[in-house]
Amino acid sequence: MFKIKDEYRICTRGIWDTTVPGITFDENGVSNYAKMFDKLCEAYPRGEKGKLYWENVIDKIKETGKGKKYDCIIGVSGGTDSSYLLHIAKKEYGLRPLAVNLDNGWNSEIAVQNIKKVTNALDIDLETYVIDYEEVKSVLRAYMKAGLPWIDGPTDHAIKSVLFSIAEREGIKYVLSGSDFRSEGKQPSEWTYTDAKQMLHVIKKFEGLRLKSFPYQKITGLINSTVLKRIKAYRPFNSIDYQKKIAQDFLIKDYGWEYYGGHHHENVFTKFAISYWMPRKFGIDKRLITLSAQVLSGEISREDALEEMKHPP
Repeated sequence: MFKIKDEYRICTRGIWDTTVPGITFDENGVSNYAKMFDKLCEAYPRGEKGKLYWENVIDKIKETGKGKKYDCIIGVSGGTDSSYLLHIAKKEYGLRPLAVNLDNGWNSEIAVQNIKKVTNALDIDLETYVIDYEEVKSVLRAYMKAGLPWIDGPTDHAIKSVLFSIAEREGIKYVLSGSDFRSEGKQPSEWTYTDAKQMLHVIKKFEGLRLKSFPYQKITGLINSTVLKRIKAYRPFNSIDYQKKIAQDFLIKDYGWEYYGGHHHENVFTKFAISYWMPRKFGIDKRLITLSAQVLSGEISREDALEEMKHPP
Protein backbone atom coordinates (compact mmCIF):
# COMPACT_ATOMS: atom_id res chain seq x y z
CA MET A 1 0.00 0.00 0.00
CA PHE A 2 1.35 3.43 -0.86
CA LYS A 3 1.83 6.06 1.80
CA ILE A 4 0.96 9.70 1.23
CA LYS A 5 3.57 11.98 2.73
CA ASP A 6 2.59 14.73 5.15
CA GLU A 7 2.86 17.45 2.54
CA TYR A 8 1.28 16.85 -0.85
CA ARG A 9 3.58 17.91 -3.68
CA ILE A 10 3.53 17.59 -7.44
CA CYS A 11 6.39 17.78 -9.90
CA THR A 12 6.71 21.17 -11.57
CA ARG A 13 7.63 19.58 -14.91
CA GLY A 14 5.42 16.48 -15.09
CA ILE A 15 2.50 15.47 -12.85
CA TRP A 16 4.27 12.86 -10.68
CA ASP A 17 3.17 13.50 -7.10
CA THR A 18 3.70 12.28 -3.55
CA THR A 19 1.54 9.18 -4.13
CA VAL A 20 4.37 7.81 -6.29
CA PRO A 21 6.82 5.58 -4.33
CA GLY A 22 10.30 6.97 -3.71
CA ILE A 23 9.60 10.39 -5.16
CA THR A 24 11.80 13.33 -4.14
CA PHE A 25 11.94 16.95 -5.23
CA ASP A 26 14.76 19.44 -5.70
CA GLU A 27 14.66 23.09 -4.66
CA ASN A 28 12.76 23.94 -7.85
CA GLY A 29 10.11 21.31 -7.29
CA VAL A 30 11.44 19.02 -10.05
CA SER A 31 11.04 15.35 -9.14
CA ASN A 32 13.64 12.62 -9.39
CA TYR A 33 11.28 10.90 -11.84
CA ALA A 34 11.58 13.82 -14.26
CA LYS A 35 15.36 13.63 -13.97
CA MET A 36 15.29 9.87 -14.58
CA PHE A 37 13.25 10.56 -17.71
CA ASP A 38 15.91 13.01 -18.89
CA LYS A 39 18.62 10.39 -18.35
CA LEU A 40 16.67 7.84 -20.38
CA CYS A 41 16.38 10.37 -23.22
CA GLU A 42 20.16 10.84 -23.10
CA ALA A 43 20.73 7.08 -23.10
CA TYR A 44 18.27 6.51 -25.95
CA PRO A 45 18.43 9.57 -28.20
CA ARG A 46 16.13 10.07 -31.14
CA GLY A 47 16.86 12.26 -34.15
CA GLU A 48 19.89 11.49 -36.29
CA LYS A 49 21.68 9.50 -33.56
CA GLY A 50 18.67 7.33 -32.92
CA LYS A 51 18.08 6.79 -36.62
CA LEU A 52 21.66 5.67 -37.21
CA TYR A 53 21.53 3.35 -34.19
CA TRP A 54 18.31 1.73 -35.35
CA GLU A 55 19.49 1.35 -38.95
CA ASN A 56 22.51 -0.51 -37.59
CA VAL A 57 20.19 -2.84 -35.66
CA ILE A 58 18.10 -3.39 -38.81
CA ASP A 59 21.24 -4.43 -40.72
CA LYS A 60 22.07 -6.95 -37.98
CA ILE A 61 18.54 -8.36 -37.99
CA LYS A 62 18.59 -8.83 -41.77
CA GLU A 63 22.06 -10.37 -41.76
CA THR A 64 21.26 -12.79 -38.93
CA GLY A 65 17.93 -13.74 -40.51
CA LYS A 66 19.29 -14.67 -43.94
CA GLY A 67 17.95 -18.00 -45.14
CA LYS A 68 15.22 -18.10 -42.48
CA LYS A 69 11.48 -17.62 -42.93
CA TYR A 70 11.41 -14.87 -40.30
CA ASP A 71 14.11 -12.49 -39.12
CA CYS A 72 12.33 -11.14 -36.03
CA ILE A 73 9.34 -11.61 -33.73
CA ILE A 74 6.89 -8.86 -32.82
CA GLY A 75 4.49 -9.29 -29.93
CA VAL A 76 1.06 -7.92 -30.90
CA SER A 77 -1.94 -6.94 -28.78
CA GLY A 78 -4.10 -5.03 -31.24
CA GLY A 79 -2.99 -1.80 -29.57
CA THR A 80 -1.48 1.26 -31.19
CA ASP A 81 2.20 0.58 -30.58
CA SER A 82 2.43 -3.03 -31.72
CA SER A 83 0.14 -2.44 -34.71
CA TYR A 84 2.23 0.49 -35.94
CA LEU A 85 5.43 -1.45 -35.28
CA LEU A 86 4.21 -4.19 -37.63
CA HIS A 87 3.65 -1.56 -40.31
CA ILE A 88 7.07 0.07 -40.14
CA ALA A 89 8.89 -3.25 -39.73
CA LYS A 90 7.44 -4.58 -42.98
CA LYS A 91 6.87 -1.44 -45.05
CA GLU A 92 9.70 0.89 -44.01
CA TYR A 93 12.48 -1.50 -43.00
CA GLY A 94 11.76 -4.56 -45.14
CA LEU A 95 11.84 -6.98 -42.22
CA ARG A 96 10.12 -10.38 -42.20
CA PRO A 97 8.44 -10.50 -38.79
CA LEU A 98 6.40 -13.26 -37.23
CA ALA A 99 3.56 -11.68 -35.24
CA VAL A 100 2.82 -13.39 -31.92
CA ASN A 101 -0.26 -12.82 -29.77
CA LEU A 102 -0.97 -14.22 -26.31
CA ASP A 103 -4.65 -15.10 -25.91
CA ASN A 104 -5.53 -15.26 -22.22
CA GLY A 105 -9.27 -15.12 -22.90
CA TRP A 106 -9.58 -11.42 -22.10
CA ASN A 107 -8.66 -9.79 -25.42
CA SER A 108 -11.37 -7.36 -26.51
CA GLU A 109 -13.11 -7.99 -29.82
CA ILE A 110 -11.74 -4.68 -31.10
CA ALA A 111 -8.19 -5.81 -30.35
CA VAL A 112 -8.70 -9.19 -32.03
CA GLN A 113 -10.04 -7.51 -35.18
CA ASN A 114 -7.20 -4.97 -35.17
CA ILE A 115 -4.63 -7.77 -35.16
CA LYS A 116 -6.38 -9.52 -38.06
CA LYS A 117 -6.72 -6.32 -40.10
CA VAL A 118 -3.06 -5.32 -39.82
CA THR A 119 -1.47 -8.77 -40.21
CA ASN A 120 -3.73 -9.65 -43.16
CA ALA A 121 -3.10 -6.33 -44.93
CA LEU A 122 0.66 -6.70 -44.48
CA ASP A 123 0.70 -10.43 -45.25
CA ILE A 124 2.43 -11.17 -41.96
CA ASP A 125 2.08 -14.62 -40.39
CA LEU A 126 0.36 -14.62 -36.99
CA GLU A 127 0.87 -17.19 -34.25
CA THR A 128 -1.54 -17.08 -31.33
CA TYR A 129 -0.67 -18.84 -28.09
CA VAL A 130 -3.90 -19.76 -26.30
CA ILE A 131 -3.85 -20.39 -22.55
CA ASP A 132 -6.51 -22.60 -20.97
CA TYR A 133 -9.12 -20.12 -19.76
CA GLU A 134 -9.85 -21.89 -16.46
CA GLU A 135 -6.15 -21.82 -15.67
CA VAL A 136 -5.95 -18.12 -16.54
CA LYS A 137 -8.84 -17.34 -14.20
CA SER A 138 -7.21 -19.32 -11.41
CA VAL A 139 -3.88 -17.47 -11.79
CA LEU A 140 -5.50 -14.02 -11.86
CA ARG A 141 -7.80 -14.96 -8.99
CA ALA A 142 -4.77 -15.95 -6.90
CA TYR A 143 -3.25 -12.50 -7.41
CA MET A 144 -6.51 -10.85 -6.37
CA LYS A 145 -6.71 -13.04 -3.26
CA ALA A 146 -3.10 -12.09 -2.44
CA GLY A 147 -4.11 -8.43 -2.57
CA LEU A 148 -1.30 -7.41 -4.88
CA PRO A 149 -1.59 -4.11 -6.78
CA TRP A 150 -0.59 -5.34 -10.24
CA ILE A 151 -2.88 -8.35 -10.64
CA ASP A 152 -2.14 -8.53 -14.37
CA GLY A 153 1.56 -9.15 -13.76
CA PRO A 154 1.28 -12.85 -14.71
CA THR A 155 0.06 -11.83 -18.18
CA ASP A 156 3.08 -9.58 -18.69
CA HIS A 157 5.33 -12.43 -17.62
CA ALA A 158 3.54 -14.91 -19.89
CA ILE A 159 3.88 -12.64 -22.93
CA LYS A 160 7.64 -12.32 -22.49
CA SER A 161 7.98 -16.06 -21.91
CA VAL A 162 6.02 -16.92 -25.07
CA LEU A 163 7.97 -14.48 -27.25
CA PHE A 164 11.34 -15.88 -26.20
CA SER A 165 10.11 -19.48 -26.40
CA ILE A 166 8.87 -19.09 -29.98
CA ALA A 167 12.01 -17.16 -30.94
CA GLU A 168 14.12 -20.04 -29.65
CA ARG A 169 11.99 -22.60 -31.47
CA GLU A 170 12.23 -20.71 -34.78
CA GLY A 171 15.91 -19.82 -34.44
CA ILE A 172 15.04 -16.10 -34.40
CA LYS A 173 17.54 -13.86 -32.64
CA TYR A 174 15.55 -10.63 -32.36
CA VAL A 175 12.35 -9.83 -30.44
CA LEU A 176 10.86 -6.38 -31.08
CA SER A 177 8.51 -4.62 -28.69
CA GLY A 178 6.26 -1.61 -29.22
CA SER A 179 6.71 -0.28 -25.68
CA ASP A 180 8.19 3.21 -25.38
CA PHE A 181 9.22 5.10 -22.25
CA ARG A 182 8.46 8.48 -23.86
CA SER A 183 4.76 7.71 -24.23
CA GLU A 184 4.33 5.21 -21.38
CA GLY A 185 6.85 6.22 -18.74
CA LYS A 186 8.49 3.86 -16.24
CA GLN A 187 6.14 2.46 -13.62
CA PRO A 188 7.52 2.09 -10.06
CA SER A 189 8.47 -1.50 -9.31
CA GLU A 190 6.57 -1.17 -6.00
CA TRP A 191 3.40 -1.02 -8.09
CA THR A 192 4.08 -3.61 -10.78
CA TYR A 193 6.86 -6.07 -9.87
CA THR A 194 6.26 -9.69 -10.91
CA ASP A 195 8.58 -12.64 -11.48
CA ALA A 196 8.22 -16.40 -11.86
CA LYS A 197 9.17 -17.18 -8.25
CA GLN A 198 6.56 -14.78 -6.91
CA MET A 199 3.90 -16.06 -9.32
CA LEU A 200 4.44 -19.74 -8.55
CA HIS A 201 4.31 -19.02 -4.80
CA VAL A 202 1.11 -16.96 -5.04
CA ILE A 203 -0.85 -19.41 -7.17
CA LYS A 204 0.21 -22.37 -5.02
CA LYS A 205 -0.74 -20.61 -1.79
CA PHE A 206 -4.06 -19.13 -2.87
CA GLU A 207 -5.29 -21.56 -5.54
CA GLY A 208 -3.27 -24.76 -4.98
CA LEU A 209 -2.57 -24.74 -8.71
CA ARG A 210 0.18 -26.40 -10.74
CA LEU A 211 0.55 -24.71 -14.12
CA LYS A 212 -0.03 -26.70 -17.30
CA SER A 213 -0.66 -24.23 -20.13
CA PHE A 214 0.22 -20.91 -18.51
CA PRO A 215 3.71 -19.95 -19.76
CA TYR A 216 6.41 -18.64 -17.47
CA GLN A 217 10.18 -18.30 -17.52
CA LYS A 218 12.45 -18.77 -14.53
CA ILE A 219 15.75 -16.92 -14.28
CA THR A 220 17.59 -19.97 -15.63
CA GLY A 221 15.36 -19.91 -18.72
CA LEU A 222 15.99 -16.22 -19.21
CA ILE A 223 19.75 -16.76 -19.02
CA ASN A 224 19.46 -19.59 -21.53
CA SER A 225 17.51 -17.41 -23.98
CA THR A 226 19.54 -14.22 -23.70
CA VAL A 227 23.06 -15.47 -22.92
CA LEU A 228 23.32 -18.94 -24.44
CA LYS A 229 20.87 -18.58 -27.34
CA ARG A 230 21.77 -14.88 -27.76
CA ILE A 231 18.22 -13.70 -28.35
CA LYS A 232 18.07 -9.92 -28.11
CA ALA A 233 15.08 -7.73 -27.29
CA TYR A 234 14.76 -4.23 -28.77
CA ARG A 235 12.32 -1.35 -28.42
CA PRO A 236 12.49 0.56 -31.71
CA PHE A 237 10.35 3.50 -30.56
CA ASN A 238 13.01 4.41 -28.00
CA SER A 239 15.25 5.39 -30.91
CA ILE A 240 13.04 6.48 -33.81
CA ASP A 241 10.61 9.39 -34.02
CA TYR A 242 7.17 8.20 -32.90
CA GLN A 243 4.00 9.82 -31.61
CA LYS A 244 1.08 7.64 -30.56
CA LYS A 245 -1.71 9.96 -31.77
CA ILE A 246 -0.16 10.31 -35.23
CA ALA A 247 0.26 6.53 -35.37
CA GLN A 248 -3.39 5.99 -34.39
CA ASP A 249 -4.66 8.35 -37.08
CA PHE A 250 -2.50 6.57 -39.66
CA LEU A 251 -3.68 3.09 -38.62
CA ILE A 252 -7.33 4.15 -38.75
CA LYS A 253 -6.93 5.66 -42.20
CA ASP A 254 -4.77 2.97 -43.83
CA TYR A 255 -5.85 -0.23 -42.08
CA GLY A 256 -9.37 0.39 -40.77
CA TRP A 257 -7.89 -0.04 -37.29
CA GLU A 258 -10.15 0.92 -34.35
CA TYR A 259 -9.33 2.65 -31.07
CA TYR A 260 -10.31 0.79 -27.88
CA GLY A 261 -10.70 3.73 -25.49
CA GLY A 262 -7.58 3.99 -23.30
CA HIS A 263 -3.99 2.96 -22.57
CA HIS A 264 -3.86 -0.88 -22.46
CA HIS A 265 -7.66 -1.09 -22.64
CA GLU A 266 -7.37 -3.52 -25.55
CA ASN A 267 -7.44 -6.27 -22.91
CA VAL A 268 -10.52 -6.32 -20.69
CA PHE A 269 -8.79 -7.64 -17.56
CA THR A 270 -5.91 -5.18 -17.93
CA LYS A 271 -8.48 -2.40 -18.25
CA PHE A 272 -10.13 -3.57 -15.02
CA ALA A 273 -6.77 -3.74 -13.21
CA ILE A 274 -5.69 -0.25 -14.29
CA SER A 275 -9.03 1.54 -14.14
CA TYR A 276 -10.65 -0.02 -11.09
CA TRP A 277 -8.57 -2.43 -8.98
CA MET A 278 -5.46 -0.28 -8.53
CA PRO A 279 -7.11 3.13 -7.97
CA ARG A 280 -10.03 1.90 -5.85
CA LYS A 281 -8.14 -0.58 -3.65
CA PHE A 282 -4.70 1.05 -3.43
CA GLY A 283 -5.11 4.66 -4.54
CA ILE A 284 -2.69 3.94 -7.40
CA ASP A 285 -3.32 5.78 -10.66
CA LYS A 286 -0.84 4.69 -13.34
CA ARG A 287 -1.85 7.66 -15.46
CA LEU A 288 0.45 9.79 -13.27
CA ILE A 289 3.39 8.00 -14.88
CA THR A 290 2.06 7.76 -18.43
CA LEU A 291 0.79 11.34 -18.67
CA SER A 292 3.96 12.73 -17.09
CA ALA A 293 6.05 11.00 -19.75
CA GLN A 294 3.82 12.40 -22.49
CA VAL A 295 4.12 15.90 -21.02
CA LEU A 296 7.93 15.76 -21.02
CA SER A 297 7.84 14.29 -24.54
CA GLY A 298 5.73 17.18 -25.77
CA GLU A 299 2.80 14.97 -26.81
CA ILE A 300 0.39 16.75 -24.48
CA SER A 301 0.47 19.87 -22.33
CA ARG A 302 0.84 19.73 -18.57
CA GLU A 303 -2.49 21.55 -18.27
CA ASP A 304 -4.26 18.86 -20.33
CA ALA A 305 -2.66 16.13 -18.23
CA LEU A 306 -3.84 17.76 -15.00
CA GLU A 307 -7.32 18.16 -16.47
CA GLU A 308 -7.47 14.46 -17.38
CA MET A 309 -6.49 13.51 -13.83
CA LYS A 310 -9.68 15.21 -12.58
CA HIS A 311 -11.67 12.42 -14.18
CA PRO A 312 -11.77 8.75 -13.06
CA PRO A 313 -9.35 6.38 -14.84
